[in-house]
Amino acid sequence: MHKGIWGALTAAGLALASPAAFAAGPDGAQLVAWWGLPFAGLLLSIALGPLLAPAFWHHHFGKIAAFWGAAFLLPFALVFGAGAAWYGAVHAVVAEYIPFVVLLTALFTTAGGICVHGNLRGGPWLNTGLLALGTVLASIMGTTGAAMLLIRPLIRANDNRKHNVHVVVFFIFLVANAGGSLTPLGDPPLFLGFLQGVDFFWTTAHIWPETLFICAVLLVLFFIIDAYHFRQKNERQIDELDPTPHAAPLRLEGKRNFILLAAAVGLVLMSGIWKPGVSFDVFGTPVALQNLARDVGLVVVTLISLAITPRTAREGNGFNWEPMKEVAKLFAGIFLTIIPVVAILRAGEAGALGWVIRLVTGPGGAPDNVMYFWATGLLSSFLDNAPTYLVFFNTAGGDAASLMTTGAATLAAISAGAVFMGANTYIGNAPNFMVKAIAEQRGIRMPSFFGYMLWSGAILLPLFVVMTLIFF
Repeated sequence: MHKGIWGALTAAGLALASPAAFAAGPDGAQLVAWWGLPFAGLLLSIALGPLLAPAFWHHHFGKIAAFWGAAFLLPFALVFGAGAAWYGAVHAVVAEYIPFVVLLTALFTTAGGICVHGNLRGGPWLNTGLLALGTVLASIMGTTGAAMLLIRPLIRANDNRKHNVHVVVFFIFLVANAGGSLTPLGDPPLFLGFLQGVDFFWTTAHIWPETLFICAVLLVLFFIIDAYHFRQKNERQIDELDPTPHAAPLRLEGKRNFILLAAAVGLVLMSGIWKPGVSFDVFGTPVALQNLARDVGLVVVTLISLAITPRTAREGNGFNWEPMKEVAKLFAGIFLTIIPVVAILRAGEAGALGWVIRLVTGPGGAPDNVMYFWATGLLSSFLDNAPTYLVFFNTAGGDAASLMTTGAATLAAISAGAVFMGANTYIGNAPNFMVKAIAEQRGIRMPSFFGYMLWSGAILLPLFVVMTLIFF
């Protein structure tokens, strides 16, 4: 390592070596930008691995994620001490990663136990209707729940068509992201805002015009694109080649999972409302009783779903654990390597990324809402959108009562950026990866990491520019 860089790291280590210094996480003002290299390396691996070495990536992506996690933790322990590295890892796992994976697993399992038997025939009207339904459901049962409920029936409905990649791409845009913008149940960033004191229906009241705009435009664009492909010669295969020919009337199996989905939503809501003031110390990381109860309840919901769901329902969905394994392994690496990046951002102008914070401040210290929207959104595209939301929530003052009133425009910009721009990349929101994995298991040749960004860049970014001109 360059002598000057190592000297800076060592000096920072001496300043932060005491356990008390890490009581609230690493001091981002003392971290140099090089600490973000493992995170950048993991992102590049996710982007290039499936493209350059698909077979190797498929068999070893978990090891690659572990390598980048170690590439951050081991030097961090060397410079700042084993105690600091231990605290950072435990906090990331206990306070963030475990709740994240437990919630996703519960939604993935329960939604994956609801099977639509029979074969819908994918066409512009049916596909647009399913996307619209999923968009509405995303704010009610969460983007993960809605995506896992509808992605398999949508794929089966279009498995006799030559062109179906656009169906999944727009599904990610709408159901896995934009549709979750109206309630704290829809997307994790909004749930964090709810925990910070933002009213449950605040986003419903304040960003419904933006949500209606982007969802309506995307649905119209999808209908036009799907109708174009549908009219092309040889678009539909003959029935003998249809992998799922129409052989039975439509019916739902595993309907009891709807009750379990409602229970999962209720547990998440409970953890934001019930405040008993009791917490437990887990190796220096406080775990509130309501959060522990939520996570235990979600595990119970998962186990009940596995026990009561008919085997034929999961078989009909082609249900397996591979998409969940991929998300769990890759996001384990992301949650570890993102630690210094978030710490630097939280340090504000004193941090190595202070220029990002300065971007959102106008003359005289007034918030620049256009930059809040874009800075929150673009960082949410590559970082986890939940902590990114929290960083800019705190940058804007961090007081929910003030932000909901005098700072309403700023809070709306932060909320919209975090949720809408999670669709810019596969890693912008966890359901994106899950949908991609399920589609690829069903034989759909999904775009690569950069190929998907060509889709989002061509379709979403112009919409965000128009949204900026109209709303911010």
